[in-house]
Amino acid sequence: MNLLAFDTSTEFLSIAIARGEELFSFDTLAGQSHSQLILPEIQKLLTSANMQLMDLNGLVFGAGPGSFTGVRIAAGVAQGLAFGANLQVTGVCTLMALAQASGADKVIACLDARMGEVYHAAYVRENGVWQTVCEPGLYKPDAVPAIAGTDWVGAGSGWQTYAEILAAKYDAQLTQVLPQLLPQAHAMIELAQTIFASGQALNAADAMPIYIRNRVALKTAEREQGLRL
Repeated sequence: MNLLAFDTSTEFLSIAIARGEELFSFDTLAGQSHSQLILPEIQKLLTSANMQLMDLNGLVFGAGPGSFTGVRIAAGVAQGLAFGANLQVTGVCTLMALAQASGADKVIACLDARMGEVYHAAYVRENGVWQTVCEPGLYKPDAVPAIAGTDWVGAGSGWQTYAEILAAKYDAQLTQVLPQLLPQAHAMIELAQTIFASGQALNAADAMPIYIRNRVALKTAEREQGLRL
């Protein structure tokens, strides 16, 4: 299966193309330059893979949660490319992508959501299929949900920004923490393959972000404090 995936939900831009069993990928710290970089880098990756958009079976995008602007960029690019090439699309939850990228089977995924909050979810993989133990949500780090059991792996930037707070909550239940792990396009392709194979992909018009935080703007005082959504 030939799939193109991309994620712009964090400061990093991640793009990957699966051409059958071959994988071509590009990852960079984009800051706030996702919109300028994503289309040229997609074209470069297609050229490296000796492919054109019409050679793809579908598009995969990081649907969120994440940066409000970032998830909108990904959804917009997915819609535009899919309309132009008559492709179907699927969005992948960034927290589940973290779980997939971790290589573990029990994952507490946690992304820094700015403004003193985290995006949080927990997943268990059974027979190769991820089961949601704790649905994606937005929390203060000291108010994340309790999760039963041991042998969990913590993954994502929330574990770096709020290491002590999250450790106090889950430390006895953890076997490993991967604070540097980010949502990666290659993991999104792995998750999306089953969706496309089972005919559950969507039309371009239905490529929608996953919003958890309702606020889309900061107050003046918050911007002056350097806070970011």
